[in-house]
Amino acid sequence: MSATDSVTTSVEVGVDPVTAFEVFTEEIDTWYQRGPHSWKHPERAVGIRFEPGVGGRWIEVWDEETGEGYDFGRITAWEPGKRLVFDYLLHDRGHVTEVEVRFEPTDGGTRVVLEHRGWDALPPAVAAEGVPNVQIGEPVLLGWFAEYMEMEKEQR
Repeated sequence: MSATDSVTTSVEVGVDPVTAFEVFTEEIDTWYQRGPHSWKHPERAVGIRFEPGVGGRWIEVWDEETGEGYDFGRITAWEPGKRLVFDYLLHDRGHVTEVEVRFEPTDGGTRVVLEHRGWDALPPAVAAEGVPNVQIGEPVLLGWFAEYMEMEKEQR
């Protein structure tokens, strides 16, 4: 396996895996930090969500009523408290990678492990552009989640 096959990052949160999964998926619109860096189409984005279950979308929402938005990918595995897997569409060019988020029990709560893989199946120039972006962006994303979980821990 080469260095570009997979990018993995993790955080630990002080709740059980089922709660971590639920907050990660159901409350993403609350903990996901908005900004031009975090949206595909920042001028249209009004939220973000996972549609539960296999076949559901990970979507940048443009219209809450109609559900219109930008599909980042489709969910291929939905196992509450264990893992979430979804396809990830890169840059509207039809290049797809895969993201797996695992929720592993620890003594103090849950280790959330995000693995972004499939870079080796892409054209080299696409992988060379994408890998550095996720090496920076995905730790930030999990950091937002961990910060939110820390703030919310006392309420749960």
